[in-house]
Amino acid sequence: MGNLRSMVISMLVVLGFVVVWVAMVPRPNAITQPPVDVTSVAQQVKAETKWPILQPQGLPDGWRATSVRFVRSTDGLMTWHAGYQSPKGDYIALEQTQGATQGWVDAETNRGAKEGTQVVAGQEWTRIDRKDKVQFSLVRRGAGPKDLTTIVTGTGPYDELATFAASLRPVG
Repeated sequence: MGNLRSMVISMLVVLGFVVVWVAMVPRPNAITQPPVDVTSVAQQVKAETKWPILQPQGLPDGWRATSVRFVRSTDGLMTWHAGYQSPKGDYIALEQTQGATQGWVDAETNRGAKEGTQVVAGQEWTRIDRKDKVQFSLVRRGAGPKDLTTIVTGTGPYDELATFAASLRPVG
């Protein structure tokens, strides 16, 4: 009986130390992401490819860049990507490539269903909705094989996508 009592006391002492240790270890309340410089990467991509890529300019307050890259994507196509968080906390991304295939469009829009069209800043965009994954997209296809196809996609509603799409300007 003495061995059991000693073991229980030892376990309580160790548990007490663990509780104190866990209470003393600092834990961040939020993770802050370092700033993302979309403009400098956009200028590098434009210089490298000579593509007339776009980037958002003059977005309302509260939009924050979260990611930027130029990578090989579906069907081996190089893809310009810039991701943002909207003021409402939704994720909105810009995807552009030259000579887009239907496979690339399907992959970037998560194989959503066409939901008609929407005019944004005088240009017609195709609306694509992936309801089961909560992803909405606006797609503007390039007319020819050398033209860029632009997709604005994310978890935000169409009004946020339209605000983002209306802000797109050629990289200077």
